[in-house]
Amino acid sequence: MSVTNFVEILTVVSINEKQKAYLVLEDGTFFEGTAIGKIGTTSGEIAFNTGMTGYQEVFTDPSYFGQIVIMTMDHIGNYGARSLDEESNSIKISGLVCKNYSPMHSRTLADNSLNDYFIENNFTGISDVDTRQIVKHIRDVGAMNAIISSEILDVQKLQAMVLDVPSMSGLELSSKVWSKEPYEVNKSGKYKVALLDLGSKSNIINCLTSRDCHVKVFPGDTSYVEMKKWSPDGFMISNGPGDPSAMPYAVKTIQNIVSADEKMFGICLGSQILAQAQGMKTFKLHRGHRGQNHPVKNLVTGKSEITSQNHGFAIDPETNNGSVEITHVNLNDDTVEGIKVKGKPAFAVQYHPEASPGPHDSRYLFDEFVSSLA
Repeated sequence: MSVTNFVEILTVVSINEKQKAYLVLEDGTFFEGTAIGKIGTTSGEIAFNTGMTGYQEVFTDPSYFGQIVIMTMDHIGNYGARSLDEESNSIKISGLVCKNYSPMHSRTLADNSLNDYFIENNFTGISDVDTRQIVKHIRDVGAMNAIISSEILDVQKLQAMVLDVPSMSGLELSSKVWSKEPYEVNKSGKYKVALLDLGSKSNIINCLTSRDCHVKVFPGDTSYVEMKKWSPDGFMISNGPGDPSAMPYAVKTIQNIVSADEKMFGICLGSQILAQAQGMKTFKLHRGHRGQNHPVKNLVTGKSEITSQNHGFAIDPETNNGSVEITHVNLNDDTVEGIKVKGKPAFAVQYHPEASPGPHDSRYLFDEFVSSLA
């Protein structure tokens, strides 16, 4: 970099005056920081992700729709934004909370800076706040709604506004993010997989197509009968946002898939829907699981794996009527992480084996599913 270019960069940074912003939580707690992205106001349930990298994959994950995300990694924006890192066609989180936000990036493969990316997507966030303090507060008190604003700087007004934000409990959000029309990927693939899109990440499709699968993605309210017309070899039920108990349409579809003895693999929300289809119930976690280092034990093999997770609801094992085998458990809190329907070729996991971002310990699940299609 020439001295002239370096001076130009410093000039650009210096003329971008910092603008105040507030983060206000539902319980009245508030934090003052600096506006990032577009000046505006946004709200949603606040959640924290402990991942050390992969921020753009997090921002574009449809499972985060309706949530303000705190990134616990100190530096956000330092490697810019790149279209190939997106997990969907747009930013899906409602807002971002971070500590150190970089308007510059050093990654040569980046398409642009994260700030330009945010502004292009009309996205609002806040930086220069004590993320450790905020995370500790949420960890102790539990999940709650929040609001970020860089245009309304009246804390009392924001405290009143956040109370009108809908609770995530009972909220159906998948229909806000699923594909509006069916589409196909890798038509030359050997195995035909019908993917019920409840808010699917792109890398789920990539993990299937890389294993010689021809994938047809169907909107989340598509019936089993309609998908069966395509004559798939198996069914994939995707991840997605919202409360699984508010999705009876998806439960009915999965019940029909299981009753027909179809081969089925579910991920995250897909796991919760499969559990409900077998008569089990789901519940809201105190603060959710979101990060890339969650230890899970495979009860079938006895082996453990490090997993990528993003979910605020879980399956209640006490409601198992005996039709489901619990195959995986979380080693942090013993919550259910994987299930299999007894006597049926249908299984699911609560975490993300496609892991984008995250470890690849669980990719074997795609191998097992595709092998069953042969």
